[in-house]
Amino acid sequence: MPSEKHPKAKSVESLRHAEYYDMQRTFDELYTRSQAREVFDNLMELILSKDNIMLAYRNIKSNSGSATPGTDRLRITDIGRLPADEVVARVRKIVRGGINGYTPRSVRRKEIPKPNGKTRPLGIPCIWDRLIQQCIKQVMEPICEAKFSSNSYGFRPNRSVENAIAAIYRLMQRSGLYYVVEFDVKGFFDNVDHSKLIRQLWSMNIRDKELLYVIRRILKAPIQMPDGHLENPKKGTPQGGIISPLLANVVLNELDHWVESQWQNHPVIEKYSYRENAAGCPIHSHAYRAMRNTNLKEMYIVRYADDFRILCRTKEQANRTLIAVTKWLTERLKLEVSPEKTRVVDVRRSYSEFLGFKIRLRKKGKKHVVQSHMCDKAYKRVKADLVKQVGNIKFPRACRGESGEVHLFNSMVMGIQNYYRLATDISLDCNNIGRAVDIVLKNRLKAGKSHRLKKEGRDLTKSEIQRYGKSKRLRYLAQSKEPVYPISYIRCKKPMDLKRNVCAYTPQGRSEIHNDLQMDTTLLLQLMKATAYSRSAEYMDNRISLFSAQQGKCAVTGKTFESVSDIHCHHKRPKSLGGTDCYGNLVLVLAPVHELIHATNKSAIDSRLSVLKLNRQQLAKLNRLRISAEVKPIDSEEIALELNSHNGMTKEIKKTV
Repeated sequence: MPSEKHPKAKSVESLRHAEYYDMQRTFDELYTRSQAREVFDNLMELILSKDNIMLAYRNIKSNSGSATPGTDRLRITDIGRLPADEVVARVRKIVRGGINGYTPRSVRRKEIPKPNGKTRPLGIPCIWDRLIQQCIKQVMEPICEAKFSSNSYGFRPNRSVENAIAAIYRLMQRSGLYYVVEFDVKGFFDNVDHSKLIRQLWSMNIRDKELLYVIRRILKAPIQMPDGHLENPKKGTPQGGIISPLLANVVLNELDHWVESQWQNHPVIEKYSYRENAAGCPIHSHAYRAMRNTNLKEMYIVRYADDFRILCRTKEQANRTLIAVTKWLTERLKLEVSPEKTRVVDVRRSYSEFLGFKIRLRKKGKKHVVQSHMCDKAYKRVKADLVKQVGNIKFPRACRGESGEVHLFNSMVMGIQNYYRLATDISLDCNNIGRAVDIVLKNRLKAGKSHRLKKEGRDLTKSEIQRYGKSKRLRYLAQSKEPVYPISYIRCKKPMDLKRNVCAYTPQGRSEIHNDLQMDTTLLLQLMKATAYSRSAEYMDNRISLFSAQQGKCAVTGKTFESVSDIHCHHKRPKSLGGTDCYGNLVLVLAPVHELIHATNKSAIDSRLSVLKLNRQQLAKLNRLRISAEVKPIDSEEIALELNSHNGMTKEIKKTV
């Protein structure tokens, strides 16, 4: 009989990290308490707990941005080298040890170029301040998630651009909302009112005064401009800070709920019966039918961070909504709307832009269906970037080489396709871009006698075969044999709507996206809480990851660890020989195996081998570790002869007896 296939385990990285440090139950409790509208007035003790700080280190370490230095030029690797207990003590001292309390260091300003020639200001805090912000975010997020609107999709767990686009498609095509009000808030992140933000956190029942003081200090952190001088901000949240997206959602959450109260969650709906769909969402069709006979404005909001659209049924309602929301933003949130970019669009006649897509409705029989493309700015930018990168392939930069330039081109192609494939007519857009890119490829790489572009090359990987294997436009470079991915080979993907029953902070909500660790976590938690003995934070964190990856078993013998004292973390290349505490240089083994790896005395080796009784495969693993540690491998044939002679002597003794 064929072997039974087991379903692939589902895992979300952030949830797995929380399990490693036994924080998931704590976050679940915060979420439940927030739903029950409890007041939180003692959160700093939890934020500065050892488990939360080490979890924050783990989450930042796995983020590619952790290698970007702030004004102090330190990176996450500099924190990882410190002992775990020192990292915890340092964080607590920075937050509470100063005379005036927490005083963050200056934020480094970095100007990021935009497609229109302007720049977007990015603020990069110092690495210790980033670690503190991550500690705060981990504790605040479950509290805020319980209060956030279901119509907000940006920078939230289990929500994405795909869900926002799916919501827009659904409201336009299925709900028949043909009028879209486009809003553009002028410099949202630079104009957030600090006092208003603190009051909004207070209204969410986050009432720990020490925490609110720390958040205010984060908002007031001085900014080091490119020319070196410091500026003290009076408003705004620095883009680039870990906690900034969460605070931005807190600010605009009030807008979400106000728009919903005008129609979607109007008090009138409580007078009518309703039913729930498969996802558990209420359907208020009876109430909405009655409300359409009133002067109420029918409006639905779809928001991704500071980019939002409001959809209405009639032009009159859309015009009234534009005036009402503009006035509300100005008076309540003290945010200014750009009049040039704020307008009402009838999507049956014109395109509406949202998150890099331009979307409209076209007539199909008696219905209107969604038609979408890349927006014009994105189309021009993508085309220019790919053509420029083709030039880099012909004349490779010294730091990359030809293979490196091809890999960069391929990653650009995959990134573009992964994002924009949600557009219904993406194949047309990419065909036009692909035609221009192919012309440049042929002109530059087939010119003269070189003919560097071929139809055959190296074998494709499984993922490459699945994605581009049937494409007739796939080409290879003659020298490196590397494939050049075709931008034109793409198919539209239907955007997936948000699953309302998925939640990162309830066991039932996690079940669809994440499986808990399939092992006894008691020993894992004991290992996590074990004394550090001046070991680095990186070493302590990687040790937990290894325990999970090895499923709680010895890497050589495969035996299950029974106690913390059994677990020895071995450096494949010893630190005395230049080895580090990185994940790839560590492995968990049983105590006698660890002794055997380093043993050089023949009698000590023989005694441990007689106890462990390793087979040929296990001995090969052991020898690989000995070789990495620059210890002479154990001769398997010599061991076999000794064992045979030992067995022969045993048989002779038995015969004599």
